[in-house]
Amino acid sequence: MVMKIVAAGLAGSLLVASAAFAAETSTTTTTTVRGDTTAASYQGDWRASKLSGVKVYNNNNENIGSIDDLVTDKEGRIKAVVVGVGGFLGMGQHLVAIPFDQVKFSDQPVAANTASTAPASGNTSPTTPPSSTTTGAATGTTSSSTSHASHWYPDHAMVNATKDQLKQMPEFKYSE
Repeated sequence: MVMKIVAAGLAGSLLVASAAFAAETSTTTTTTVRGDTTAASYQGDWRASKLSGVKVYNNNNENIGSIDDLVTDKEGRIKAVVVGVGGFLGMGQHLVAIPFDQVKFSDQPVAANTASTAPASGNTSPTTPPSSTTTGAATGTTSSSTSHASHWYPDHAMVNATKDQLKQMPEFKYSE
């Protein structure tokens, strides 16, 4: 009688072990993990959590708001940037959703648009950064881009609209 119980226990153990082995084999063959997940492999990319709060400027380098949120689809692609326009300390802010392809990001500092802070070289282009920046980088785009890229976020975003145009857009509301 004891021999029958031991044999039944052994047979049951083999069935459970083979089922567990088959389940383990099927899950490991369908799961693939990229091997290059070090921070160096993402150099130059930005963290979504760091984009919130980035200032938004128009083509005249006027501060028109800041990024409040990013809206993604189910595959993780960014569809829209939610920008807070106006208000004071977050109160009275008008949220608008701007399609992601209409927002341009820049690693370069915003050029001043006043005469007192214009570059001394005589170049009055509003998109040219001043010759000395607060980042401590040497002149030239490569070193300044590298400096901002190490922070995992851009310096600012640009949209082709005025503050008044954005305030006239329909307010973006989060649906429950």
